[in-house]
Amino acid sequence: MDTLKVDLGERSYPIYIGSGLLNQTELLTQHIQGQSALVVSNETIAPLYLNKLLPALEKFKSATCILPDGEQYKNLEVLNQIYTNLLEQHFDRKTTLIALGGGVVGDMTGFAAASYQRGINFIQIPTTLLAMVDSSVGGKTGVNHPLGKNMIGAFHQPQCVIIDTDTLDTLDDRELSAGLAEVIKYGLINDPDFFAWLEENMDKLLQRDKDALAYAIRRSCENKAAIVAADEREQGMRALLNLGHTFGHAIETGMGYGNWLHGEAVACGMMMAAEMSHRLGWINADKVEDVRKLLQKAKLPTKPPEQMIASDFLQLMAVDKKVIDGNLRLVLLKDIGKALVTADFSNEALSNTLQHCLAA
Repeated sequence: MDTLKVDLGERSYPIYIGSGLLNQTELLTQHIQGQSALVVSNETIAPLYLNKLLPALEKFKSATCILPDGEQYKNLEVLNQIYTNLLEQHFDRKTTLIALGGGVVGDMTGFAAASYQRGINFIQIPTTLLAMVDSSVGGKTGVNHPLGKNMIGAFHQPQCVIIDTDTLDTLDDRELSAGLAEVIKYGLINDPDFFAWLEENMDKLLQRDKDALAYAIRRSCENKAAIVAADEREQGMRALLNLGHTFGHAIETGMGYGNWLHGEAVACGMMMAAEMSHRLGWINADKVEDVRKLLQKAKLPTKPPEQMIASDFLQLMAVDKKVIDGNLRLVLLKDIGKALVTADFSNEALSNTLQHCLAA
């Protein structure tokens, strides 16, 4: 087992990464401070892993809340099911919420924890690659709105993150590739050596080589933890983690939540960000092609959906958390492994990028 640390002073917490961690009950129980716990999962994950988790909670007053599975259910209406369960069980401020599932379960459980009785503890147990390397770490929680993704939420750090890599055995190939998009992101924003490693080892990752997956997860979490420790509330460098997300969120919202997986939309968004960086003269065509080849090797989309037009993107991108005082900011590339957040681009450059990518 590897143990990393998200260094946030008094709110620091560990990330445990290893095989068979769901069977190590003390990992979980040492982070439950009260006498009660609510496990939140979904209809897909609960039948697979809930019974492995429940024996650890025998000495606690515990209950479960099973949500429908899918990004389309990441909304206030479904979130209310968690609150209702907490209230029906008479759970108080000492209760710990436990998120067992992918990014949707983790984000919603975290937001419920941030807001129930103005804040209770929660624990992340991610079961998808995307959640392991990204959404479970860093304390971003929330739900979607029909007009914009993740626009309702809060920063609320977990007590710990428990990554049992064995749960990837039941992850389907499409979800595995979606998770690889967020892995590739770390190489692009600040870790060129990792990008090169991914170019050499992508086949192993797709073949679910245990050692390769464990290394990719650890390296990604190390990158995420360092950035979160330096900028917890996204006032500066943490925004780099949104590479591809402004374009990608527009795709998710425009196509209807759940039609494109988050990682698929981010992959396409990173490709569009690379294209725009090239049009601004910041990276050459060879670097754009390197990005394209790696994404395609990971079996990820690099072209936006045919159903969308440039005006769709512009309208949806205007509803983005990186818009400040009416100015859209994008995460773009100066090089492989060197990203920046900028509003220093013309509307013409953005429109030309959209037209080029949509016509590809």
